[in-house]
Amino acid sequence: MPDTPGDRSTGQVTVDLKQLRYFDAVAETCHFGRAAERLHLAQPALSQAVRRLEAELGVRLLARTTRQVQLTPAGEFFHREVRRILGELDASVLGAKSIAEGSRGLLRVGFTGTSAFTQLSRLSRMVRSSLPGVVLEVQADLLTPAQVDRLLDGRLDLGVLRGPVAEAGIETRTLLQEPMVLALPADHRLVPESALEVVDVSADEFVAYADERSAVNEAVVSSCRRAGFSPDITHRAPGTAALLALVAAGLGVALVPQSVRSMHLTGVVFRDVAGANSIDLSLAWRADESSALVSGALDVLDHHGFFTTASNTSELA
Repeated sequence: MPDTPGDRSTGQVTVDLKQLRYFDAVAETCHFGRAAERLHLAQPALSQAVRRLEAELGVRLLARTTRQVQLTPAGEFFHREVRRILGELDASVLGAKSIAEGSRGLLRVGFTGTSAFTQLSRLSRMVRSSLPGVVLEVQADLLTPAQVDRLLDGRLDLGVLRGPVAEAGIETRTLLQEPMVLALPADHRLVPESALEVVDVSADEFVAYADERSAVNEAVVSSCRRAGFSPDITHRAPGTAALLALVAAGLGVALVPQSVRSMHLTGVVFRDVAGANSIDLSLAWRADESSALVSGALDVLDHHGFFTTASNTSELA
């Protein structure tokens, strides 16, 4: 004989959500009349629905007399489980709606170099003040090319990176422009000088980032060529901390964004330098982004003034 819904010999029962809510109302009030009023339902229909539930379960849930209705021991247990199930279901519905509306969920944000020092606190406070249900996942010290790759393949939602970004499918808004500064070994010949120009390091070896697509590398090469020479890049580093360690070891000089000054490393001296390019710091996201969470976060950041004029460098102080 084939199994049918409600065949208790197989342990399978068919109970719908409406039956659970009907039973919950009766169990809460221990009164069919008051439960029916709460549910805006005729009392006979409610009584029949609960009886069908008991029949489906094969369990007596309520002890009925002409004067009162009481839960049986099985009914007390079943009511506790029904309350738990309904609570979890309601929470799931609210959670799904919140995610669809962009007020809850996981927002993955990447930061290049030292931008986390200057921008993470601002971004986090703005988002969490307006979207307290959003959890931030921070992916720090990612060069711009790595962030672009992660944005495009969905591993990042937003990226604080160095512009401009030429890849199709990525939108950006400028946060600020940073001047480039010289990072010199502490014993370098130019440290005592009162004023420096890019051409002053034309004979030096340079340390640069390992990813040749780096926007900082492009700014370095452009600055040097404008000063009349091509930089002799002899060492490359995967990130800012490693780059500064190479400078401290005396293996070369580097042109870096001014915010790198926030990384204090023994053996490295930062100096202002005339003739160097400035470099943009931008917020990036996927151009075809469909997530309400990302759209909501962008609206919050815009509303709170996260996007500043390109000439504003006050955040670097």
